[in-house]
Amino acid sequence: MIIALAVATLGASAQLLYRISGRGLASPSYILGTYHLAPVSFVDSIPGLRRVMDECMQTYGELLTSQMANADSVALLQQAMMLPDGMTIDKVLSVDEMARLNAYMQKLLGMDLNSPLLAQQMGRMSPVALSTNLSLLAFVKKNGAPSGFDEYFQKESLTHGKGVGGLESMSDQINTLFKSMTLERQKELLMCQVDNADLYDEMTDAIIRAFFAQDINAIKEAMDITLNNRCDSTPEEEDVMINNRNANWVEKMPTLMMLRPTLFAVGAGHLPGEKGVLNLLRQVGYTVEGVVE
Repeated sequence: MIIALAVATLGASAQLLYRISGRGLASPSYILGTYHLAPVSFVDSIPGLRRVMDECMQTYGELLTSQMANADSVALLQQAMMLPDGMTIDKVLSVDEMARLNAYMQKLLGMDLNSPLLAQQMGRMSPVALSTNLSLLAFVKKNGAPSGFDEYFQKESLTHGKGVGGLESMSDQINTLFKSMTLERQKELLMCQVDNADLYDEMTDAIIRAFFAQDINAIKEAMDITLNNRCDSTPEEEDVMINNRNANWVEKMPTLMMLRPTLFAVGAGHLPGEKGVLNLLRQVGYTVEGVVE
């Protein structure tokens, strides 16, 4: 029932692309809410986006995507995703928790961590890294491999001789995603995913439907669904994952927009709400309005 309520509002405020003007800007900039796993073909379904891409002289994402694939960044990410030396996930989880995790992986992958190959690939991952990878594998199983939606905008900007950049560094994002929780909390949230697999799958589907309906308010409603237990994010975790990052981005955006018209392409979940990027921009004096053509 709660999922039905979350998606019932789809179409009520269909908008992913917003124009930012005022506060001395000679030309407007724009912000696009993205879904990292969306297909690139969806670009042509967003009204006005092609025109905006032509108008803007630089594109900024959450990260500078070209740096994500360099050797140093890959090594940094791989190190951050691993448990301390000598530890494996079966030493972090209890026997019962391992049995539940393996049952979940069997259903998802057709194999579990009793497989030497899978144990070699995933057995040393931290709980949060394992959770992230399992979520991605669940998406791919259901929807197919992602095609680089976020990366597309920076690639197009470079193709046309325009600038690109990131609102945060790779190390910033790694610290947020993989180092901001205790090992015990990571374990707790991994088991929440394992024990509530069907509900988590429904929540993901609700977010996907809301994104393709271009409704950021429905995206927020789906993201805000709670189980009213320890599986829910704490206010402090919400600040680390979403709110503090939004505030940091809005501090950086004015300088970038004064230099040249900019297209910002960031996760759609960062846009709505009182502490969302759109409201924060309005609070500091910008006019922010949906692009309708």
